[in-house]
Amino acid sequence: MTISTQRGKGRKPGWAVALAGALALTGCTAGSDDALPSVPSFSPTSDSVPPAPSEASGSLVVHATGLTAPWSVAFTEQDVALVSERDSGRILELAGDGTAREAGVIEGVAARGEGGLLGIAVYDGRLYAYSTGLDGNRIERFDLTGRPGSFGLGSGETILSGLPAAATHNGGRIAFGPDGMLYATVGDAGDRARAQDIDTLAGKILRLEPDGRVPADNPFPGSLVYSYGHRNPQGLAWDDAGVLYATEFGQNAWDELNVIEAGGNYGWPMVEGIAGRDGFIDPLQQWSPAEASPSGMAIVDGRIHIANLRGARLRSIPLEDPATAEELLVGEYGRLRDAVAAPDGSLWVVTNNTDGRGDPGPDDDRILRLVP
Repeated sequence: MTISTQRGKGRKPGWAVALAGALALTGCTAGSDDALPSVPSFSPTSDSVPPAPSEASGSLVVHATGLTAPWSVAFTEQDVALVSERDSGRILELAGDGTAREAGVIEGVAARGEGGLLGIAVYDGRLYAYSTGLDGNRIERFDLTGRPGSFGLGSGETILSGLPAAATHNGGRIAFGPDGMLYATVGDAGDRARAQDIDTLAGKILRLEPDGRVPADNPFPGSLVYSYGHRNPQGLAWDDAGVLYATEFGQNAWDELNVIEAGGNYGWPMVEGIAGRDGFIDPLQQWSPAEASPSGMAIVDGRIHIANLRGARLRSIPLEDPATAEELLVGEYGRLRDAVAAPDGSLWVVTNNTDGRGDPGPDDDRILRLVP
């Protein structure tokens, strides 16, 4: 396992320190597809069933395997993990040992390119899903039926439809904020000029009531638009102070980590990355797309953790020193789609090597579990 430091500052997460030491003792070989970082008592193979996650400090285990283009993970009120699969439209329920069962299928998903069943979230006993249909992207919500081990999808309703869709730049992340509102990232769907037009929902981060209505305190009266000037944002996370962070795919120059302000203009397509121009909010950090392509993100243990696709690494940024970063799992598991804060305080990382752009291994795709 590779753990590298970028700009050398910031406190290394506790699990990274312990994990590095454990791997040094067990002789893990960096860069080998067969040498999977794990607790010493488990050596996974292509035929193995992953055990229940270890609670050892600083451990990393393969929690689930054999997933097909997983995109998002959400936890129910009973702390059960649900996973979306982009191309199949399936919602999977994961048991405590990582075994997956189909809980339901989102009907009408028209998977093409980067579109399909994307982000999911759970709120007040309902599953919310962002997906691509024949007439654009939409957000639906479904009653969750059953109980742990037998969850299913009940009746559903569309709370927002007609979002721009294309083979690329669909956005697709949804999450409930500390204010109880639903936030959604929407890409420019290849029509970059719309990102600057607040009368459209393309290239925006949206803020909705749980039933899809416009919150009365949104920055633009009568509009779902919360921020604009985005190209393809795919990550959302809040810190303990309620500050919203978002990741964004750039064009050719810079990918971004932004602090999102209500009504803020983040520049696309007028600027990309740090520009220092009046009227546009500069990113907190920027990276070349070859080292990033940032998708899902989570805040765990006082750090922002960002899953990177093309960069094939987990970037970890300390909130106390947000101009710095650590790079973890570099090249070890291929493309990383999502980073998720689990209810027990661990960090889940979702690989995405079966999405048509990766190089799948025999166990792909996987969910990794890192215990602080």
